[in-house]
Formats: sequence, C-alpha cells, structure tokens
Amino acid sequence: MHAIKDSVHDYITLGPVARDLLDTAVVQRLRHVKQLSTVRLVYPSANHTRFEHSLGVYHLASRALDHLGIGGDRARHVRAAALLHDVGHGPYGHQTEEVIRRRTGDHHDEIGWLLDDTEAAAVLRGHNLDPDRVAALVRGEDELGQLISGELDVDRMDYLVRDAHHTGVPYGTIDVGRLIRELRYRDGRLVLAAGNVQTAESLLLARALMNGTVYRHHVSRIAGAMLERASERLLDAGSDGRNEGSNASVDVAEFRRMADHDLLVALRATTPDLARRIEYRDLYKRAVWASLGDVPADVVEMDRAETRAAAADIAERAAVARDDVILDVPARPRFKESRSRVVVDGSVQQLSDASELVGALRAAERAQWRLGVYAPADAVPEVGAAAESVLGLA
Repeated sequence: MHAIKDSVHDYITLGPVARDLLDTAVVQRLRHVKQLSTVRLVYPSANHTRFEHSLGVYHLASRALDHLGIGGDRARHVRAAALLHDVGHGPYGHQTEEVIRRRTGDHHDEIGWLLDDTEAAAVLRGHNLDPDRVAALVRGEDELGQLISGELDVDRMDYLVRDAHHTGVPYGTIDVGRLIRELRYRDGRLVLAAGNVQTAESLLLARALMNGTVYRHHVSRIAGAMLERASERLLDAGSDGRNEGSNASVDVAEFRRMADHDLLVALRATTPDLARRIEYRDLYKRAVWASLGDVPADVVEMDRAETRAAAADIAERAAVARDDVILDVPARPRFKESRSRVVVDGSVQQLSDASELVGALRAAERAQWRLGVYAPADAVPEVGAAAESVLGLA
C-alpha cells in the first residue's frame, strides 16, 4: 500500500488500482485544474486542485465502503470511479462546463469517451475492471453510484470541507465521520440512519452558506462570465475557420482537455483584452445586480440564445461594443441536498419532509439570487440604464 499526505484527511492509502491510475495522463492533468477556478480571485489561498479533491473522494469512498461492508469486485469499481470522477472536467472546471455541454451534449460526469482506448482504460482492464462499469458509477448509476454522485455522495463531503479549509471560511465544516458512519442502504437507496435529521441538515446548511460566501461570490461570478464569453469566442474562431493554422484554432475536443494555464494562453490570441483582464483581475463591474423579485419571470427563464440577444440589445442601446456587455442569468435555486433520505420513525423520508429548516434555507437561497449585467467600469452608467430598459427591471 502507498500513502499520500493530504491537507484535509491526513494520510490517504492507495490500493494497487489507484496507484496505477494516479500516473495516467487524465488524472495527472487534474493537478493543473483548480478546484475553485475563479473563486481564487476572491480567496487567494484557494489554490487547491481537482487532483487533491479526487484523492479525497477516493479516501472517503473507501471509508464508506468499509463501513457498509462492501468489498471485492464491487468495491474496486467504486474506488476507481471515485478517483476518476472529475477527469471529465474541462479547464476551470464548472466555469467552462456549459460551454462544453452546448457543443458536445456531455456533462462533466460523462467520462466514457475518456476511457475509450486510453491509458486509463488499459489500467482498469489490467486490473480486471470494466471501464464502462466505472463510467456508469461516475454518472451515479446503480445503487453504488449514489456514493459517487447522489444526495449523500462523498464528492460533496470532500469538496465542502476541502473548500472551507483552503478558503479559510468556517461555513463548510461538516462531521464527515458521522455522515459516513450513519450511511445505510434501504431498498437500494442510500439513506442516513434514524436519529440523523440534524446530520443531514448540517450538509444542507454547509452548502447553503458556502454558496453565498464562496461559490457565488459576485467577483467570481463576473470573472466566470468573462471566461465563458472568451471561451466561446475561442471555440467560434476554431469552428468557423478563422485564424486557421494558428494557436487560436481550437476545437472542442482539444478545448476540454486543456489545463487552466493552457486556456489562458489560447485566449490571448482570440480575446486578448478579456484574457488580460481575467489573468490580472482587471474585471468588469456590476452595472445591474437585481434580486429575483425585481426581475420579470420571462427574463429569469431566458435561454442562451435569448440571453445573448438581450446582451447585444443592451450594448447597442448603451452605444458600447458587444463584448463590453455580459448578461448573467443564473438558474433558479435548486436544493439537491434536500432530497437526501433519512430514516424517521422507522420509515425513509426525504429531508424536505422531515426538516423545517429546509423551507427556511430555500427562502434564503431565493433571497440571495441575483441577475447580473457586467461591463467595463467606464461604461457602467450607460450599460446599467440600457439594461433596465431592455430587461424591464423594476
């Protein structure tokens, strides 16, 4: 057995499969993809990577399997899935996820294409593991897939404590040990044992607090929106033949395998101003920052094409360049964790039915929702006025 020192879980012991997978290119790339992408522009110490996080998920999955008494071939597949669960992320992780999905239809947890005739697939087969089965577990399929991707998954447990540790905030603190010890299977569903409503609530509360203070911080959102705009321009330049033969010609297959620094280098060729601003934190400012109650319902529900058209209309009315206006309309708040299942009085209930706290947290999430319109500082007054007119804001 090989042990690795981790900043959160102390020593992580690797089995033979994990040790061999660790040296593959798809896993090593994660050393160069930051876990919190643009959040590090707000919290300077948040420089941890998806490589560290993947090791943490592997460690917690191993602990959960041991607790649940699951071993043999089934456990070996789950451990492999835990280590590989993030290899489908593109550069800057979630910040480019929608750009990739719009062009490929793939979510980041679809890793089957990465395990097809690759070094990682060869390692899995060399240890008598099925790459397709591992990919299905990463997607959350089968009852054991819930450990990797579900309401009570070890992915969430690790990133909450790891992100809190590296940002220095106290809000993601959860009792990982208790969460793992209280896991049970009931009729093929992963649940928390009786007496653990508060345990489940702690996971929900930690996520809600981290959303407001870390994950959805307005500076990170602005930088992320700028990065998405620049990434679209980069892929458009590659797909329509512009800059053919230059470093600017990038297709989506190449794009999704980039590391963070590769993307910044590529962006300099197609969107040098946006690339410079992202790299040196010279970000756009908020021209509009509107709450859910002040935004018309049809604006909240706008699709991508409608959002881009509205941003172009705002730019035209404000007499600024199109790239000087970014309209950021987040999805309505969703509380996946509220569907966690807990045993109450002998029966399995969703946390949303067993906890009065869920309703309050849902209301708080709605209150924190904001539509953003971003522009260079010198264009904020004109863009703000134009946005209010175009979007019909109160």
